[in-house]
Amino acid sequence: MGPFRHILVATDFSEASRRAFESAGELAAALGADLTVLHACEVPVPPDAGLAVPPGVDLLSAAEAEARRRLDELVASATARGWPCRAILRVGVPWQEILSVAAEALFDLVVMGTHGRRGIAHALMGSVAEKVVRASPVPVLTVRPAPP
Repeated sequence: MGPFRHILVATDFSEASRRAFESAGELAAALGADLTVLHACEVPVPPDAGLAVPPGVDLLSAAEAEARRRLDELVASATARGWPCRAILRVGVPWQEILSVAAEALFDLVVMGTHGRRGIAHALMGSVAEKVVRASPVPVLTVRPAPP
């Protein structure tokens, strides 16, 4: 494994993801690496869920617009600190999109936050970070949120 030149940081805009973004930015700056931030926007409600959505309301478009706004804020924050950064917005299952982007763009490292759920919460919600760690062809650095 050579030096990290292309770092992908995945975000769901949580506190854990914010800390992962900070860690990835500092690491990229120290190594002179490229930094890319990725958000995978999941379809908010399955079409067959039986949820009555008012006519003319496109939940996916609204979710994508909000995600794009938040990604732009992260890129601006990185740029202000001297960390050249770009953003990628994907629609799909987060762990699958993270792995897909990591492979397509030949990233050397994936950085992501982990919520550290255990027990029933972990069993019910699963862990995006765990799935990425298990399946990633490149190293994955997980970052936990700050202790309370």
